[in-house]
Amino acid sequence: MPVGTAFHERTLPLCTSLNYREWAGYYTVSAYELPHEHEYNAIRNAAALIDITPLYKYEVSGRDASKLINRIITRDINKVSVGQVIYCCWCDERGKVIDDGTIARLEPEKYIWTAADPSLRWFRQNALGMAVEIEDVSEKIAALALQGPMSAKLLNDIAEAEIKNLKYFHTVFGKIGGTPVRISRTGYTGDLGYEIWVAWNDAVKVWDALMKAGKSFDLHPAGMIALDVARIEAGLLLIEVDYTSSKKALIASQEYSPFELGFGRMVHLNKENFLGKKALMRDHEKGVARQFVGLEIDWTEVEERYEKLGLTPVAPSQASRVAVPIYLGNKQVGKATSTTWAPVLKKMIALGSVETSHSAIGAKLQVEITIEAVRQKVTGTVVKMPFFNPPRKTAVPAF
Repeated sequence: MPVGTAFHERTLPLCTSLNYREWAGYYTVSAYELPHEHEYNAIRNAAALIDITPLYKYEVSGRDASKLINRIITRDINKVSVGQVIYCCWCDERGKVIDDGTIARLEPEKYIWTAADPSLRWFRQNALGMAVEIEDVSEKIAALALQGPMSAKLLNDIAEAEIKNLKYFHTVFGKIGGTPVRISRTGYTGDLGYEIWVAWNDAVKVWDALMKAGKSFDLHPAGMIALDVARIEAGLLLIEVDYTSSKKALIASQEYSPFELGFGRMVHLNKENFLGKKALMRDHEKGVARQFVGLEIDWTEVEERYEKLGLTPVAPSQASRVAVPIYLGNKQVGKATSTTWAPVLKKMIALGSVETSHSAIGAKLQVEITIEAVRQKVTGTVVKMPFFNPPRKTAVPAF
């Protein structure tokens, strides 16, 4: 059965809804209150604190650490400097995506690697014969995401660290409340934000320091429901929802090339040999059959469908992770994998995979919706992603 994270003794009393879910064997808060709107609004308008401890975390070190990482991931780790963090994906020998995550370069040959799925066996299989150590530190390191437009000011007030000059996708060591931490300017909300990494046994100290100082910045703990809405607005994919790991795929259509997921910019074909390189060179030269796109759903049409039945449409408060067909006329050309009402945009949006020939910006497709147990179609227009991309996400914060 699931167990609590390092922050559970603090999050449990705050979770008045008792709305939990399981994530990687841990209890994770879905929403602290019955409605999650306060938590979402904290992400977009103030500051939110999210427990992301269940992420798998691996420390990779040794003379061949860079060599191993370069063999596995599609990006070139040699272009990454100490103190920098990268987002990357890794593939099997056929060029199909296994997982995606982040890698922080802490020293010339020492890294911290995060993953959504357990990956220790895969990493060690590919490390045979190399001078490298791979340690699963998932149960040694706790993690918090501090996200929102006030997150930088809060951290600058409380952290003994160089927050003012911390660039997007870079990391720095410091202290919070006297406790050693590592802070990275990263996150999964598409907003200004940071992730804080701390030794498991010291986790509560950092939580308490942040919550105490956060009162002046309207800090709220936030759960997975609010995070799900924010990550869709940011156009960020979720494994086992928007795509399937090739390790778990049962049929060919469940396997994805990075070029089918919008990960093409992370495929560095000019670097040394890596897993899946030959297949990915073919994909790059010949193209792929599908593309991941963002869709804006015509809300006026949604209202019309409800009105015909004498019903009043209500914007969905939660994101849907149920895949629904996407059509062009009567032909299915793809599927929408994540759908939500975007409060910050006042629009209904979706992430989806469609045939490449129908993936151009401005293409008009039809997305399936169900009203009173009857399936219907409404227009979905392909738009540029991310849907929400505020300048503050990457800019130097104003203090």
